[in-house]
Amino acid sequence: MNPVVTLQGRELTRADIDFVRQLIAEHPAWSRRQLSIALSTAWQWRNAKGVLKDMACRSLLVKLNERDQIKLPARRQTPTSRMVKRDRPDIAHDTALIDKSLKALRPLSVIDVHCHKDYEPLYSCLLSRYHYLDYTSSVGENMKYFVVDRVGRPLACLLFGSSAWSCASRDDFIGWDSATRRRNIHFTTNNTRFLIFPWVRVPQLASHILALIARRISADWVSRYGHSVCLLETFVDQTRFAGTCYRAANWRHVGHTRGRSRNDRYTQMKVPIKSIFLYTLTPDYQSKLLV
Repeated sequence: MNPVVTLQGRELTRADIDFVRQLIAEHPAWSRRQLSIALSTAWQWRNAKGVLKDMACRSLLVKLNERDQIKLPARRQTPTSRMVKRDRPDIAHDTALIDKSLKALRPLSVIDVHCHKDYEPLYSCLLSRYHYLDYTSSVGENMKYFVVDRVGRPLACLLFGSSAWSCASRDDFIGWDSATRRRNIHFTTNNTRFLIFPWVRVPQLASHILALIARRISADWVSRYGHSVCLLETFVDQTRFAGTCYRAANWRHVGHTRGRSRNDRYTQMKVPIKSIFLYTLTPDYQSKLLV
């Protein structure tokens, strides 16, 4: 049976949508959360570690509701969306100039913020305050890294999250069609934030950090989500940056975006054109991405 729509990376047939409608009709007192848990359980929609994809299922339901294909019950409370900007606590931090050589700062420590929650407030504070794109929070599969020097002074933070659903230059580089991309895009990740703090002025630091991350990120992904990643991507605003650190770290420039947002459903949104850089973590990356 041909799919009616693809949402949250899942192809839905008419029978799937009818099943959702029936579930809602049979349980009129259920909350949206109860519906998403029941539906993800019925579909056995789990991540690689066997955990129900409850939040992905809830997002799918909301999108079906927005398209008038189902009628969800009213929200029982105002959602505390992590993507809504909030005032963040002002975490005290040292902004004294760090202008030594990279050798004087090594060895650097890359801290997985998910595993070291005491770094979360400072990570959020610095990224939201000093990154030009701001930062509220992250959803879906993601990795947060905080980088410090040999004596524990903060140098940088990075965020990796979901890859762009569709990107012509990247997709051509990989060689996959739309169906293969839907199956395997979770084996890729997007470096959505990379911030060297303004008071840190150390030559070659950024490319060195990217190399450190590249050596560990796939293992970190397996530990947290139960599957590896084999390709990294990033989009660099060419009106602000030249992508020098990515080039120095051997990321490959494969093209440019078309000036549209990833949320541009109607091809009307205009955003700055960005340079697309990719980094393959294994020589046989296509063996995983093209299956």
